[in-house]
Amino acid sequence: MKIELPTEPTALTETRTAREILGWARELVEPELRAAAAGLPPSMRAPVWHHFGWDDDGGSGKAVRPALVLLAAQAVGGTVRPALPAAVAVELVHNFSLVHDDVMDSDETRRHRPTVWKVFGSDQAILAGDALLALSAQLLAGHPDQLRVLMSAVLDLVEGQSADLEFERREFVGAEECRQMAAGKTGALLGCACALGALAGGGTPDQIRQLGRFGEEAGLAFQFADDLLGIWGEPAVTGKPVFSDLRNRKKSLPVVAALASGTPEGRALAELYRSPDGLSPDELAHAADLVERAGGRAWSEAQSEILLGRALAHLRAATPRDRPHAELAALAQLLARRDS
Repeated sequence: MKIELPTEPTALTETRTAREILGWARELVEPELRAAAAGLPPSMRAPVWHHFGWDDDGGSGKAVRPALVLLAAQAVGGTVRPALPAAVAVELVHNFSLVHDDVMDSDETRRHRPTVWKVFGSDQAILAGDALLALSAQLLAGHPDQLRVLMSAVLDLVEGQSADLEFERREFVGAEECRQMAAGKTGALLGCACALGALAGGGTPDQIRQLGRFGEEAGLAFQFADDLLGIWGEPAVTGKPVFSDLRNRKKSLPVVAALASGTPEGRALAELYRSPDGLSPDELAHAADLVERAGGRAWSEAQSEILLGRALAHLRAATPRDRPHAELAALAQLLARRDS
């Protein structure tokens, strides 16, 4: 059955909620994503199907990045259909990073299900992630400008992930270098999603730049919110183990702020992080309390709000169409104030 795609943004009075936008994007992108994945080598299909939840109808994620691509195309006056390959490619890159991230962090669950490496082994998980990345490039092979934007973001993402791993081995990490790590690990791909959408939609160079900056700032706000969930998020909601980031001694944004606070709580947290043994459940709970009392939680929440304001300023500067303007703003607010 042919899917009818909207060709023009509708009136501002019909603006959807962020959840409705994500459902719309998922409905449009999911068939294209499955069609693209069908071209994977046979050995890669089982781990990829498992990761996306297609083997048990578990669902393939929220589709935040595809939604940004599609709305950015509409924001500059374009239509959805030409932006679909970019939306799928960005989602493939995002999932490549998740599969590899789970291997590096030894996380056993994602989206309430066993991770790929836990089911198929680390070697197969790494290869499955590589296959997803290659597939994303293949999708945009006929659009070299878009492909360059996407691969540039991948390099930034890899650099950010490398810094994240390095920080785990270092006793001290500065707040600014931690922000730079997060900008690469998360902000780059969200900025890329918005820039790709504007590019596919025929936006001006300034619109592409401003929407890219909007996505970058919203992405960094998202990382602050995500790092808070990595400590205080409920496993039943996040799909990841309780205190996941603390268990892995991650130098996440609230942790770095606490360690650099110069407070007794910050020094006590540093002692826990230096422990050669794994942290017990009681020690993990104590570490979370120390981060909060050292000011890491409040600082991260404040930074997320500041970044949201900057993102919305860049969005206004792109002079978008009314409805996609409102809907992109709604997505940015969801990212910065997420609870799941």
